[in-house]
Amino acid sequence: MEYDNKRVDALLLKMQSDLEAHIKAANISNPMMVGIHSGGVLVAQRLHEAMAIEDTLGELNSGFYRDDFSSNGLSAQMKPSLMPLSVEDRHIILVDDVLYTGRTIRAAMNELFDYGRPASITLVVLIDRCHRELPIEAQVVGVKHELGPDQYLQVSGPDQLAMSIIQREQH
Repeated sequence: MEYDNKRVDALLLKMQSDLEAHIKAANISNPMMVGIHSGGVLVAQRLHEAMAIEDTLGELNSGFYRDDFSSNGLSAQMKPSLMPLSVEDRHIILVDDVLYTGRTIRAAMNELFDYGRPASITLVVLIDRCHRELPIEAQVVGVKHELGPDQYLQVSGPDQLAMSIIQREQH
């Protein structure tokens, strides 16, 4: 199944509406949005712009914080995090493209705490693959879509966001 740009745009509108309702219900003012590299940043850019959030969009690359860093090593495409000096007492909207095992989110939260202690963290994901290894759940989800263990999602952008389901090659 393909998620072309029209379908992704519809999911983003739904996510924006759900996120705005969550923010209102939680009585959150002046949230800070942070995207996780790389696909989460693409999703966050779209939501950040649509919601007219005043603060600059933060960008996290949680690769150094992953529990599998020692076995995976450094990626050649590893970009630095771009964050304000402090997130102390801020309400953070943490955005990623795909939620699967929960390990990327755990790593991102660990990195966030290096910048201070947020007042709250709201997790927003474009797609939830289910099959969590850690007890992490998103408050706002574009769509739930279970994939096989030999499949993954690739988000493309930045202007026209689309997602493709890719079959891993068998070795």
